[in-house]
Amino acid sequence: MDAALAARARIFIQESFALAYPDCGDAWIVEETPFAPVRYNRTVADAERAIARFRERGGSGIVLRFAAFYGPDADQFINLVSSIRKGWVPLPGSSDGFVSSVSHDDAASAVAAAFHAPAGIYNVVDNEPLRRREFYDALATVIDVPPPKLPPAWLAPLFGSMGRLLARSQRISNHKLRTAVDWKPKFPSVREGFRATAAQLAQISS
Repeated sequence: MDAALAARARIFIQESFALAYPDCGDAWIVEETPFAPVRYNRTVADAERAIARFRERGGSGIVLRFAAFYGPDADQFINLVSSIRKGWVPLPGSSDGFVSSVSHDDAASAVAAAFHAPAGIYNVVDNEPLRRREFYDALATVIDVPPPKLPPAWLAPLFGSMGRLLARSQRISNHKLRTAVDWKPKFPSVREGFRATAAQLAQISS
């Protein structure tokens, strides 16, 4: 932020973490929903507050709250595939809870589009968050293995603050970004995105 101010930058885009919203069950989460980081990622709130300094100096400060990334070069996706091949989901949570995600490619196009957005906070997620059971079953189908077992939600505290956060149900909306700029995700949901990502991963591995 200091460097951006010294260079008199006009636009500052701050990466943030959409999964720091609270558990909202089946309700849609929008940018006005109170933010609720936990211990392991509480610095995202500090990063967002830094944008206020930029706006005070006349700049256009934009916060992009990204959902869970996935892509063929993402360690977390590769580890997830490995875990599901073994029959287990690596993190606990209710099977009915919602998971919000976004592909690397769609996240990148959102950043490019954000240069034309009004100052503010925007969620960067795909169009259709899936319930946790459907989310992991979609990946299992793509890699042609049986549906994996989900650890029970009561195990979440054993994974520390990260486990408690990732066990939340988060049905996050991208409506604000889609209406502010000319952006829409290439993959409406992980149903399409997982299929394309698994194919790319297979090409890399071959």
